[in-house]
Amino acid sequence: MEKEKISNGELGTLGINDLDLLIAFSRVANGLLQHEVMDKATIMSNLEAVIQNPTPYALNKNGKFKNIADKIIELRKEGKFIKQARSVQQLKEEIMNFPVFGSELIEVGALAQMKTAIQLPISVAGALMPDAHQGYGLPIGGVLATNADTIIPYAVGVDIACRMCLSIFDLPAAMVDTENNKLKTLLLAHTHFGMGSKTKTHFDTTLFDRPEWDAFKTIKVLKDKAYAQLGTSGTGNHFVEWGELTISENALEGIPAGNYLALLSHSGSRGFGGTIANTYSGIAMQKTQLPKEAKQLAWLDMNTEEGQEYWLAMNLAGDYASANHHEIHNKIARALNINPVMRIENHHNFAWKEKLADGTDVMVHRKGATPAGKGVLGIIPGSMSTPGFVVRGKGEKTSINSASHGAGRLMSRSAALKVINKAEAAQNLLDKNITLIGSGLDEAPMVYKDIHTVIAAQTDLVEVLASFQPRIVRMADPKEKAED
Repeated sequence: MEKEKISNGELGTLGINDLDLLIAFSRVANGLLQHEVMDKATIMSNLEAVIQNPTPYALNKNGKFKNIADKIIELRKEGKFIKQARSVQQLKEEIMNFPVFGSELIEVGALAQMKTAIQLPISVAGALMPDAHQGYGLPIGGVLATNADTIIPYAVGVDIACRMCLSIFDLPAAMVDTENNKLKTLLLAHTHFGMGSKTKTHFDTTLFDRPEWDAFKTIKVLKDKAYAQLGTSGTGNHFVEWGELTISENALEGIPAGNYLALLSHSGSRGFGGTIANTYSGIAMQKTQLPKEAKQLAWLDMNTEEGQEYWLAMNLAGDYASANHHEIHNKIARALNINPVMRIENHHNFAWKEKLADGTDVMVHRKGATPAGKGVLGIIPGSMSTPGFVVRGKGEKTSINSASHGAGRLMSRSAALKVINKAEAAQNLLDKNITLIGSGLDEAPMVYKDIHTVIAAQTDLVEVLASFQPRIVRMADPKEKAED
């Protein structure tokens, strides 16, 4: 297979207009890439920095970029290769209207981020969900439709294809009490949490037979890591939990109304997705220069090599995230000796090629937002002690067929660790009869918005079909640094 290269065209985007310098840049860049000293994004970032200010690189006698730094300094003394300002994409002066669902629930920072996103020259439409809060680039809970041939890595999110998965068992919900120890043991035996968590045994690894894993180097070098982490969960708000699912009459086809034992999980594409996100976000910010306040909303052109690479990698991360959940659910179902009667799942950090109501082709980014097209099933969780909901989308066009992805945070993790009372959090779990394994105060129930208020703010977007009350919850140990 042909090795990955940094083309002269890519180097040309840095403003190099001297042939000898272009040759020097290419030799250094591709040497570092082929010998795996640095990845593509890191190399390009350093090359851009050398052009902006070569002096620090020239002073580093053993540095990888010293020779080209010396060359730039020499050329500039001769009046050549004078640093020129890179072309910066200007934001639209006029802020398009976009719907805000549950506006009274949304912090100022999230609203400001959405206003910046809607001003991008590629933005076509947007919407803000009631669980929205400030994130990187696009706010979490933000939905952004852009030109169909563009994609914004940071509007997808760092945890690509973070998703929900619910298995419904034809077993009484009362098992969370009568078989508490057994169900707790199953969670401990078949779930693995933490940034470096791995598994040694797998249920189904056929995903790794797909040719996409060998499509290009950025993916290929992550294959072994992805394989080792199949069937694991991350840190932060990722969880696997047993609970009581209450289903309404005629809500879910083939399942009578009643109370059922159910297993719910929340996690994404692990280290594989995170590396893809960071790599291509870096490339996007090199390719698309934006004002400081919009820098993280840099996009990739889908007609370029890097745009196609990210699209392939993002979709593979989506299938990998789904396989992660299936590993957990299938292992537990096998140990329980019963298959679920239904499984419901959905992404909420992803981008889809869709059409708006007027037929316009767009790229829809849902960062912390649930797809809610007409008839589409989804899951909106609450907190570890409050209910989540199985919902059916109503296909509301103004929300770009979207709904919230959860309750949404009221405060940051650092703030939670300062203000949440440990005894109060423990009493809350005791009052709700919740068994908790792992987690810390930064995930205590009171750091989240009231899920009932959030659901009430989106009755035009989704119909509630069932409620899920968590009872036995497993999350990462509090010593694990949150990555979501």
